Amino acid sequence: MTAKDILGNSDYLAISFGGYRDTTRNNQPTIAQLKEDLKILYAMGIRIVRTYNVQLPHAPNVVKAISELKREQPDFEMYVMLGAWIDCKNAWTGLTPDHHQESEQNEAEINRAIALAKEFPTIIKVIAVGNEAMVKWAESYYVQPGVILKWVLHLQKLKAKNELPKELWITSSDDFSSWGGGDPMYHVPELEQLIQAVDFVSMHTYPMHNTHYNPFFWGVTPEEKKLPKEEILSLAMKRAVSFATDQYERVKAYVQHNAPGKPIHIGETGWATTSDGFYGPDGAKACDEYKEKLYYESIRKWSNENGISCFYFEAFDEPWKDASNPVGSENHFGLITVEGKAKYALWEKVDQGMFEGLTRDGNPISKSYDGNEKLVLKEAMIPPSNHHLKSIT
Repeated sequence: MTAKDILGNSDYLAISFGGYRDTTRNNQPTIAQLKEDLKILYAMGIRIVRTYNVQLPHAPNVVKAISELKREQPDFEMYVMLGAWIDCKNAWTGLTPDHHQESEQNEAEINRAIALAKEFPTIIKVIAVGNEAMVKWAESYYVQPGVILKWVLHLQKLKAKNELPKELWITSSDDFSSWGGGDPMYHVPELEQLIQAVDFVSMHTYPMHNTHYNPFFWGVTPEEKKLPKEEILSLAMKRAVSFATDQYERVKAYVQHNAPGKPIHIGETGWATTSDGFYGPDGAKACDEYKEKLYYESIRKWSNENGISCFYFEAFDEPWKDASNPVGSENHFGLITVEGKAKYALWEKVDQGMFEGLTRDGNPISKSYDGNEKLVLKEAMIPPSNHHLKSIT
């Protein structure tokens, strides 16, 4: 199987995967823990996982865990979209980031990705150069498109010389705006060249974040307020999904103008279940398990029907993301909690027995809220009133 065979194939569902259990990445998940997680994902129908960097042991250990599982269970099938982290000069140092020069660390990171892809060609099917590395709001580390282009071309040249597998696909995974779907300031010649150089475009879309930053689509009309709660939430989430699919279409329009026929997949999209900040009870009222289920099911259905891979963000909650705030939204994008509780989006899979015999750190996979559906709905928040919306009832 090649990336061309897998991407856009609804039999090969994709997901973003970390597997960190602790509030610090200094405590890396063991290979045994990663194998536990991969078995859970396999039971869900996941066949390709996305990792983010090769600076830490995590990604190599994910690949090793898959390799071991394939030896132990010959029918076990899982592939990797391997991320290589890219920074600008002075990123994360306390010095002022220089967005016009790249970090001296980038070359070593690319070389680590190359070495791993050479060692495990049957598992690693994609290398993604950078994660949200071009978008301007990534102020700590973003680079200009020319830096990403440089490394993409480097990898493509290695393929041409048979130093990497010819069927290995190369991309960069970035915000929809970085791929030309938003502010025209991103429409630069280097981006056009990058679109032509990658094997596919991997774009991110996050309606959840935009319930705060760009909430024109978010909320409830006065007419909808009179409806049953389930209908109110359904209509709100339909608008959220439309927001995401519209961003996809805007990227598609720009990409097709520059490289007709170039495949476009979703490298990240997701919905957190807890927030005490912008998206919580005192903000957009966006984050709860009920809304996550509606978003997950809708975006999966849409992407599967349209031949688009969606690396849903993410498999498991990761408490290191906002270590100082346990209820920060970044910690709670998972479909499964750290302790192995399947959130509402996966309850049907629990009922179907998909997770039978599987555990996470010794805990069987069971339903969140002790399976109390009424409580999930009760705790779901109705979004704020928005008098500018048109009702879609």
